[in-house]
Amino acid sequence: MVERAKALVPTLRERAPRTEELRRLPPETMRNLRDSELFRILQPSRVGGSELDYVALVDCADALGQGDASVAWNFANLASHHWMLGMFAPEAQSAVWGKDPDTLIASSFVFPAGRARKINGGYLLDGHWPFSSGVEACDWNMLASVVESDDEADGIEYRLFLLNKQDYQIEDTWNATGLRGTGSNDVRVTDALVPEHMSVAVRDLAGGSAPGSAVNPNALYALPVFSLFPYVLSGVGLGNAQACLDDYVEIARHRASTYNRAKIGDLQSTQIKIAEASAKIDAARLIMRTSCIHVLASVRQGYIPDIAAKTKLRRDGAFSVNLCTDAVSLLFTASGARSLFTSGALQRQFRDAHAVNSHLAFSFDAAGTNYGRVALGLPSENLTL
Repeated sequence: MVERAKALVPTLRERAPRTEELRRLPPETMRNLRDSELFRILQPSRVGGSELDYVALVDCADALGQGDASVAWNFANLASHHWMLGMFAPEAQSAVWGKDPDTLIASSFVFPAGRARKINGGYLLDGHWPFSSGVEACDWNMLASVVESDDEADGIEYRLFLLNKQDYQIEDTWNATGLRGTGSNDVRVTDALVPEHMSVAVRDLAGGSAPGSAVNPNALYALPVFSLFPYVLSGVGLGNAQACLDDYVEIARHRASTYNRAKIGDLQSTQIKIAEASAKIDAARLIMRTSCIHVLASVRQGYIPDIAAKTKLRRDGAFSVNLCTDAVSLLFTASGARSLFTSGALQRQFRDAHAVNSHLAFSFDAAGTNYGRVALGLPSENLTL
């Protein structure tokens, strides 16, 4: 699957300007991803998916990100939803995959954006969600919401709701400086009745047995979903940074200074920047892959990560992407005025790096604070872990 992703890179780089202009992935790019079966890398094998280990999500996003971060972003988002659907009740899986196992599922996991109320047989859902990446190409959507209750003793419940496209409206709002091609538009829902089996509580996705475990016994579907949330998308920042480094090295090999004609590659400052950026990227890749491999191995052995391990996963996911963003910023600055031309890839890689880093999952302030709290014996502030 990684080789299939790598094979698309030259084409994705060539299409990148058009992808940005469209503000969504071109139809031919979506066709390439579907035909390669990359969307199905984490889908259960019983419905034709590859059911690969979780680290494949990082590796394939890394490869695609070296072509276009917007493509990698939508790939990773949509592929991860097949993994998550594998934890829903079997009836929900049948409702989606029974009709078309290739169907795509969008999402927005902004819990305060929705309001749900328990009714007989299910939930009544309302809300207005931002950042539903790739939503126009999808037939379904996973939307996060807080469940309201008249009884304060019930406390706060977070749930995910699975809706068909006929039950929500898409609002074209995505005009952004980075990840421009992701089509991360808004979604609005008004009085949608969601059957009980088409919803899952976040607490049931915290690791261990999930509603879907009866039909999907692989440890892949017993992983703690929101603890691993950064690694859904971390490979995007990684691949984008690797492409930036590779481009910079290739240019530095042949470019001469505009002012004194000195060969850029002969400058010690250039050599040091290449070393620093590559070290950050290599370290980030090691952190991401090790985290994903270790947690799946642990769950296979029957160990479900405790809150300390979960906050460490979030800490390391944010930190590793921050390393990638630092590397891109370093190379962008070192490239001088030539990096400013919109005809070049570097300015897009810079914008995309900072767009990736703006996701809450990669806020080291948030992840670091919660890690520090738990390390000090204080309760976690992240209610999804």
